[in-house]
Amino acid sequence: MSAAYVVSDCWTMTRRELAHWARQPVQVLVGLVFPVMMLLMFGYLVGGGRAVDGPYIDYLVPGMLTLTMVFGLEGTMTAVTRDLQKGVVDRFRAMPMTDGAVLVGRAAADMLQSAVGLLLLTGVGHAIGWRTHGGPGVLLGALGLLLLLRFAMLWIGIFLALLAGRPELVQAVQILVWPVGFLSNAFASPDTMPGWLGTAVEWNPMSATATAVRALLGNPGGEPGHLTAAVLWPLLLLVIFFPLAVRRFARLGT
Repeated sequence: MSAAYVVSDCWTMTRRELAHWARQPVQVLVGLVFPVMMLLMFGYLVGGGRAVDGPYIDYLVPGMLTLTMVFGLEGTMTAVTRDLQKGVVDRFRAMPMTDGAVLVGRAAADMLQSAVGLLLLTGVGHAIGWRTHGGPGVLLGALGLLLLLRFAMLWIGIFLALLAGRPELVQAVQILVWPVGFLSNAFASPDTMPGWLGTAVEWNPMSATATAVRALLGNPGGEPGHLTAAVLWPLLLLVIFFPLAVRRFARLGT
């Protein structure tokens, strides 16, 4: 197939996923509002921020932006498994279309929703006092790092969904998302944690992204040396899980 056909097939599947938004607006709205609720809860109810130099809200918002990149994966995983269970994927595979266009379409729609969620959370952060240092280009670079992490996490979710095969099994898999998300420096500095826990938090790819975003935006807890790790970790995850997901999809029904 030519590149034009590949792009056309992927765009068709993306429009299919976007059409679901119009039919399920409440689900999309909840996905956008939930991170905002988390930000307000930790910012005002929990407060604190031990071992943070400067306003805690300036430390918290980049962490919440990073944590948002793992929220909502269960929606993508459930959609993939639902298509598998209903035989929709089998019908698509029987058509003269690009292999994997279904997955690419789902990923593109997810990335669009993630970008909208980031913009919303960024706006709320500024409304409650979060401040960044640097021009629009720096902010766009930080958002790019966050979306790169989301893209990597997304393909991990798609691969796990293809392995699960049924929507009810996704509930068990998504439980793993919360420990991975909260075992990071999103809310507190690793310096305040027990040694073994702080080490585990430092090795979390999410911590590298959060620290790099803070460094780019001039927020407390930022360390420029984490920028390389914030790029390499997602790329490594993509190198591992993107081929696994595509191979698993290609072997469905064989």
